This record gives sequence, structure tokens and C-alpha cells, in this order.
Amino acid sequence: MGIFNKIKNIFSNNNENESSIQNNDKENEKFNEKNVESIKIYEKGLVKSRQNFVSRLVNLTNKYKKINDEYFEELEEILINADVGVETVINFIDKLKLRVKKELIESPEYLKEIIVDELFVIYVGDEIISNKINYSTSGPTVLLFVGVNGVGKTTTIAKMASKIKKEGKSVLLIAGDTFRAGATKQLEEWSIKVGVDFVGKSEGVDPSSVVFEGLERAVNNSTDVVLIDTAGRLQNKVNLMNELEKINRVIGKIIPNAPHEVLLVIDATTGQNGISQAVAFKEIAHITGIVLTKLDGTAKGGIVLAIKEKVGIPVKYIGLGEREEDLQSFDIEKYIYGLFKDMM
Repeated sequence: MGIFNKIKNIFSNNNENESSIQNNDKENEKFNEKNVESIKIYEKGLVKSRQNFVSRLVNLTNKYKKINDEYFEELEEILINADVGVETVINFIDKLKLRVKKELIESPEYLKEIIVDELFVIYVGDEIISNKINYSTSGPTVLLFVGVNGVGKTTTIAKMASKIKKEGKSVLLIAGDTFRAGATKQLEEWSIKVGVDFVGKSEGVDPSSVVFEGLERAVNNSTDVVLIDTAGRLQNKVNLMNELEKINRVIGKIIPNAPHEVLLVIDATTGQNGISQAVAFKEIAHITGIVLTKLDGTAKGGIVLAIKEKVGIPVKYIGLGEREEDLQSFDIEKYIYGLFKDMM
């Protein structure tokens, strides 16, 4: 069974009869109450992408009775417009053509299922992708956040701090962005709203000194998780690289093997520019995961696939709205379902 039909069977059946869910059924273990709500958030958050991307695929399927060169040209245009990325699309179309030829596929209706299957393969490949945060088993877990200004980095940190706190862990926020005016104050205000500890200094202070002070407090107070904000001056990569290297040295000196995660925050609405940011940050920092914000605000959901294909870094969280619960751990099957629901 292809991934299209597998996801269709699992998620569609769940929607039809949520009350019949059995938590001890392995195939349905996704569907405890929390996951049912998560699926609904994916559905709602991907409405714009679904209406644009999938409606065009459906129209394409209805337009052609047989697969031909014109069909593939239009499919290529649809995928590029969905921000899947030109290079990724070209490779994808070539692979699709080979499969059509080998399996003697003529029906666009049947091919649409294969398209979903192959898009899934683009993200997963041959590897097991983990979207889990790498928590430390001893001492504070350190999560370092990077990304340009305006991508929702501070808000993301606050949402994650709140989620972690609700899991029963103690949290400390460190305002390592001492360059942007108001950044420290903004993070401090969020720490008060969320109800977690905070360390910050005035603008212009060496960020590594703020990190040093914060981590010392975290160690002394046996804090479980530390979230560190950083400056996003990508236009001067050399300075930013030097700053991040210094911060990493300070972190490693106080807490060996930290940071445990370096999360790059990207605004999904920026499309190919966001992918360029991922490429640039990968050159100057050891990125372990991506947080893709504002995915609900774009009709171009293919950026998830393009980022994975282009930089080889897993998406660990996606933002599907303004609420705290709209920041979701990334699940490729829920994403595929939320994106292609109207075809299933």
C-alpha cells in the first residue's frame, strides 16, 4: 500500500469515527485525544496551501484524460509555484516520468496518488527522521535559537518555553540578542507571561557574557531546559559566525556537549528567501533542526520539502497559527494529510 492510501485510511477513518478509537490498537495509537486535536490543527493551518496547491492538482487531473508532455509541464509549474524548489521539481518530474514509463501508467487519476507517495519520499528518503528534541540526561538541556529578525523567533521561544513548562520541567530564557533594539525587553515580557525564569542585560552588551551568567544560574538552580535567543544579523555573516562561535564556546565550557539543539527559525511566507537563509545559516552554524513559522499564512506548503531536499536538515516544529498549541512537532504524515486531505 502506497503512503497516499495508508494516510488516507488512517486519518480519514479517524475523522469519520473518533469515538471508536482504541488506544491499545497499534495502528490507531496516533489517535489519543491529543493527537486528534493535533490533526485538526494541521488541517486548519494548511487550508491556504491546500486550497491553492491541491485544487490545482485536482484541476490538472480533471483536465487530462491521458498523461502527456503538456501534463508534465503544467505539473512542473504547479510544484514550482508551491515553493517546492526548481532543482527539486526537475528531479521529481524526471523520476515521475521514469515511473510512468516503467509501470505503463496512463491515468492522471492514478498518478495523483503516486505524486503524493513520491513527495513523501523526497522528505523521508532512506533515513529515519526524528523530530524529537534531544534532551540531556544529566544537567540542563540547552536549546540555541538562530534566525534573522522578523521570522517569529522570540514568539517561538516563548511558545516552546510554555510547552516545556507544562511538561513539568523548569525553564530559563536567556536574551542573547543584545543587538536588536527591544529584543531583551520583549523576551523578558514573554518570560513573565509564560511564568519562567529569565536572564538579560542592556543593549550592546557582549551576548556571550549574558549567556555565561544565564547558564551559571541554570546550573546552580538545577534548571531542566535553557532556551537562548541570538542576534540575526545575517547580512554580516562573518560577525555573526564569530559571535555564535563565542557563544558556543561559553556554552560548552559551562555545560559539556551543549548546546544540545541549534534550531533555525524560518518564516514560511518568505518562500525561496527562507530556503536561502537555511543554506546561509548552515554554513555558519551546526543547525540540528528547523522551526518553520507562519505556515498557515502561505499558500505555498511545498517549502517543507524544499528545505529538507536543499539543506538536509529536519523540520522539528511548524507554526500553524498564533496560539501556543498551533506550534506543533512536525509529523510528515499529518502534514501530507493536511495538505492533500481534499484529494483523499
